[in-house]
Order: sequence, then structure tokens, then C-alpha cells
Amino acid sequence: MEQTYYCYPGLERGNCSTVIIGKEASVTGNFIVGHNEDDENCVVQTHLVPRRKYEPGTMIRFADAKAVIPQVEETYAYYWSEVRCKGGISFADGFVNEWGLAIVTDSCRPSRDATGCHKDNREAYGLGYAIRRLTAERAKTAREGVQIIAKLVEEFGYFSSRSYHLIDKDEAWVVQIPKGFNCAAKRLENDHVYYIPNWFTIHQIDFNDRENYYWSENLVPHAIEQGWYTPEKEGDWSDFDFAKAYQEGERKNFNIMRARNAWRLLKGMELDGDELKPFSMKADRKYSVADVKKIMRTHYEGTPDDASAGGTKNPHRGYSSPTTICNASTVESMIIETNEDPILTRMMRTSPRPCLSPYTPWYPVAMSRIPEGYEWIGTAASQAAHFDVDEEELIFDAGKAFWAFKMLEYLSEFDYQSTHKVIHDSIAVLEARWEEERPAVEAAYRAMAEVNPAAAKEYLTQYTCAQAKASWDWARRMITDLGEHRIMDTVLSHPGDD
Repeated sequence: MEQTYYCYPGLERGNCSTVIIGKEASVTGNFIVGHNEDDENCVVQTHLVPRRKYEPGTMIRFADAKAVIPQVEETYAYYWSEVRCKGGISFADGFVNEWGLAIVTDSCRPSRDATGCHKDNREAYGLGYAIRRLTAERAKTAREGVQIIAKLVEEFGYFSSRSYHLIDKDEAWVVQIPKGFNCAAKRLENDHVYYIPNWFTIHQIDFNDRENYYWSENLVPHAIEQGWYTPEKEGDWSDFDFAKAYQEGERKNFNIMRARNAWRLLKGMELDGDELKPFSMKADRKYSVADVKKIMRTHYEGTPDDASAGGTKNPHRGYSSPTTICNASTVESMIIETNEDPILTRMMRTSPRPCLSPYTPWYPVAMSRIPEGYEWIGTAASQAAHFDVDEEELIFDAGKAFWAFKMLEYLSEFDYQSTHKVIHDSIAVLEARWEEERPAVEAAYRAMAEVNPAAAKEYLTQYTCAQAKASWDWARRMITDLGEHRIMDTVLSHPGDD
């Protein structure tokens, strides 16, 4: 039996950013990962997918690629953040599964292709979207996720060029896949911080260290065969640089600007050239979720790169030139903090842009249902139609939470200078309340879990739903408040006018 998730073309877009704070570098002793998902003309809904059992011999195929893959007999449950657009999109969705494993990715196009093709070339390689979902369904840990991804890539081939970020309570791993049948992976040191725009960041590989690295057996031989790498000393691969061998050309200037400004915020350093492409850096202080929010929201305010000109200019450029970390194509932002108890894995999400929306607390592992208004098509139907989106979904609908935040974004775009500070100040009040009440909420969960674990999870579900509603209500009120604010500005500017 074959399951096919229909139809085509699985477009690849976007210019995402990911930050990871090692658990020894964070104030709470937990990993923190921040991700801005940058895509065009999209909507975002959220799902909870339960465990599922399959008959032996079930095969699965995703419509954006040709691979027919054996399905496991039982898949894990997971939270799924789904980006939907006309024609479908292969490389946007984020996941947190029942074990607290988080998965987000960044494009690293273009990479070198042995076939010489500079397009998707799906006929040569069998995988696209499949990797992220199958990893969420099958992996308990980040390390196990690396193994699953590597096995899939080496067997079926991959038609994109990406960096996958897998984070659980114990480890954070980065898996980077050029187009083809090879991949490289590296574990983030616990006392390090990491930032990636859209280029490969794995450089040297310690070929004696399988504990902290993974590499496909044919990774280096293939690069040598293609003329992408020549060892200084025959048989000695110690000078092999994965990113240098497999990345094709330099990524755009906006990648340079994003890396420069992210590292300014993370390390207070002015970097240039190859310095902008480290895998990670050792932390010299402890970082909080607030630090990650600042990076995810930045337009480089207060720096020579300030895209807002001190708040007087709209920093959100057109889709063709997204130069800032928070930019015109940011469709969702999420910050995930791991926990020793996976049920307390905390996700703070905004949709669309983080500078115009509050980071609302969700507990994706604990949740038994999605907050009202944040899902409009059920999980099975969404999986079946992920690549066959009805264009009606892309039109304003007041019954969907996404559109309240999107309309607020539209309103601000007409007059950024007059609206952004009002929105920013209001967001700060809301987020401060959530941070203040967090210890009590989680303490209540722990106390309840000792007596009734199911009731404790329901408590976090109700809390998540209530805050998601509060955030949606905030967006609707803010649209009204900004309109009234603008009217009063006009009246005060023109007193006595009829």
C-alpha cells in the first residue's frame, strides 16, 4: 500500500534565520532555539498530529519528489507549524514532537551538483519535504534524527541545499545537506552560541570523532572526484572544508548583513569576510529568551546598518531584497526552550513578523488541541493538500487568527513611523505579563503532575489556548486603536476643520 501526499510543485523560497543558545550558555540551563521563517505570499496554520499505526509494508511518497519510502509501523505525535501557499512549499514547516525534539531549517542554496543542474533536478534526487516530517515522526532525540536524515539522504538523494537544526533537552545538532546523496553534521557544544542565515556553516570535520560529527562515507571522495576539493597531502583529509567544497558561490549581500548584525548582538563583535561564517562561538555570558527575541526582531537599530533610519523609515523591504533578520517575507517566528521534562518544552511564536506581534507562550508537547482560530483544516486533510492549496485560503478571513496579525502588519506598512512604537510598547506589556506569570504556571503544572499527569497536561493546554486567544484579541484591538490613534493625530493636526 502506498500513501501519496499530493500534488506538485513544492516551491522553494525564503531567506530564514536560526539562532541556537547552548544549554550551558543560557540563563536557565536549557537550549534555546530561535527561528524566523521567511517565505512569500503564505498563510500559517498549526496542527497537533497524533501517533499513528501503519500496516507492515506501507509505503509513503510525498508529491514534491519521487522517492517511495517504507513507513514505520508507528509514528510519534508532533506539533506541526504549516506554511501554506499556492502550489505548495517544500521547505518551510517547523515541528516539535512528543519527545521535545524541535526541527527547523534554513535554505543554503546554491550547492554544487554533480549533474551540473542549477534547478531542483527532482528526477535525479528523490527527497524534498519528506525529511522534516519523517524525522518528526521517527526520532526521539536529535542524535537519532541525524541518523534518520543521513539514511534517507544516502539512499534516496536530496534535491535542495539546506541546514537542518535538531534540538532536544540534551543535544543540539546541525545537519547540512548539499544537493545529492551526501550530508555532514556537527553537534553544537553546550557552551556555544550559533547563528546561520542561508549558507553552509560546517567547515572542518574531525574524522576521528564520530561522537560529535557525522559525515557520509562518500562525502569527501565525491568532492575529490568532482574537483571541488584536493587534499594538500594525498590521503589526509584534515584540510577538508565542507562549506568551501560544497557551497557554490557566495550568498547574497543580505546574508552578510544578517550574519554581521546577529553576531554583533550575540558577541558584541564586528566581523567581516570569512569571520562571518563560523559554525559557532563560545559564549562569554549567559543568554535569555529576551536576547533571542532581540535578534529575531532586529532591523539593525542603532548600528551603521540600521534599516529603519532611527525609526523614521520602514525597514521591511520588498520580497526581492530582504536585508534584515525580521523582514518583509517573515511569515512566522518561533523561539523554543527545551526542558528536562519534555512536556514543559515552551514555544513562543509570532505570526507573521516578530516586530509586529507578541511572542505568545505555547506548550506544544502538553497540548491536546490547537487554540481556536489557529487551525482551519484538520491534520489529515492538510497533509493530503499541503501541495494543493486552495487560493481562497490566501484571502482575508476574519475567522482565522493569522489574518488579524496580518491585517495589523498591513496597517503598519502604510505608516510604519507612526505605528511601530505604539505596537512595540503594547507588545512589551503583554510579554512582560507572560514572563512574570511563567514560574507560577509551571509550578502549578509540576504539582498537578505528581497527582494527575493528564490533568496537568490539560492545565497547560487551557493555558496555551487562553494566551493564544489573548494574543488574537490584542491584534484585533490594536487594529482599532491604531485607527483611532491616526484619526486623533489628524484632528489635532488640523483643529477646527470640518
